[in-house]
Amino acid sequence: MYSELNLNHESWLRVFTNNKVEALVNKHQRKNLYDYQGIIELCFKEYYRVLKPNRWITVEFSNSQANVWNAIQEAMQRAGFIIANVSALDKKQGSFNAVTTTTAVKQDLIISAYKPSDKMKRIMENKQSSTESALAFVKEHLQQLPKFLGQKGEAQLIVERTPRVLFDRMVAYHVQNGYPVPISSAEFQAEIAQRFPMRDGMVFLEEQVAEYDKKRLLAKEFVQMNLFVSDENSAIEWLRQQLMKKPQTRQDLHPNFMKEIQHIAKHEDLPELDELLEQNFLRYDGEGPVPGQIHGYLSTNFKDLRGLDKEDPALKEKAKHRWYVPDPNKQADLEKLREKALLREFSAYVEQISKSKRKLKQFRTEAIRAGFKKAWGERDYETIVRVGERLPEKVLQEDDKLLMYFDNAQLYLGV
Repeated sequence: MYSELNLNHESWLRVFTNNKVEALVNKHQRKNLYDYQGIIELCFKEYYRVLKPNRWITVEFSNSQANVWNAIQEAMQRAGFIIANVSALDKKQGSFNAVTTTTAVKQDLIISAYKPSDKMKRIMENKQSSTESALAFVKEHLQQLPKFLGQKGEAQLIVERTPRVLFDRMVAYHVQNGYPVPISSAEFQAEIAQRFPMRDGMVFLEEQVAEYDKKRLLAKEFVQMNLFVSDENSAIEWLRQQLMKKPQTRQDLHPNFMKEIQHIAKHEDLPELDELLEQNFLRYDGEGPVPGQIHGYLSTNFKDLRGLDKEDPALKEKAKHRWYVPDPNKQADLEKLREKALLREFSAYVEQISKSKRKLKQFRTEAIRAGFKKAWGERDYETIVRVGERLPEKVLQEDDKLLMYFDNAQLYLGV
């Protein structure tokens, strides 16, 4: 209830709010989440129209529901904005609800987005279905992102600069503008590794990396983001963070991994730890020189291993069976294998719903995402809508990537 709260004043003044375009979810006004998203999208389209290219919009947002957050994000991207950062704002003094209720959010989210340049839009339009459109997006997006985050001797991970997030942003821009996604995740990883310098798992432009290196030298620690593991994607990222800090054996990882996955969503068919490791990381089997990442960790943390050659038997024995994060070129090969496995699972889901009218109760969300992406590239919008309608509505509304494909596929089909 918002405009309704003005009723006493308005009846006295005899001037009433025109609430037909009031952006909210309200049973009395018969407005649901889809209505809210449509109205708020019109607002963002007007912001987009009046804003000059390469200029920014900052949105403060407060809501405890993921589906409302996704509606806001979807509306911004549909209007043409590119989201560059989401961060928390601690207002110190909470509202009445925040102080007195347990479900209210204590901090607001700050969404920073920008209007792309006319030059980039021309390139994207002229280079459709080619790798160049993906790289044009990445170059412009990297220009907009901060080069360094940190304070008091700490360097922080800039999530938007990680290859996975860059890929997601690139895909979102193509889908929202009706362009085919020109490149797979594996191909994207390989192109990024060849064309851009990387530091601490982050991607930079050539003209940016010197500034990062200079500030990174002054930082004693590198702080990874804290993750709440809720699905396969966040589980993989959690493993990546653990292995970046310390290459470990499966036995070392298992106890902490089991603690972290306690809050996995009920619908999520999470693969076993062994499968996640096999599909996303590499293990040193004792053959050949010790990989640089493992060598760096062991020589830093074990005095008796310092200064040893990578072929030294003592070093190789200590390094044996440890999992580590692959370099970007090998990561691309792993991505290809993983994507094939995910698409096989998606095909099984498509076959399953063709034989039954029931909704899918348990599935790998990553497989659905991979299948939707492939179907979008093939302009197979019917499959996206057909599978999307069999997913639990809450899952669809709370996953921004699935919602993006589903909504846009419905638009193309006129549903």
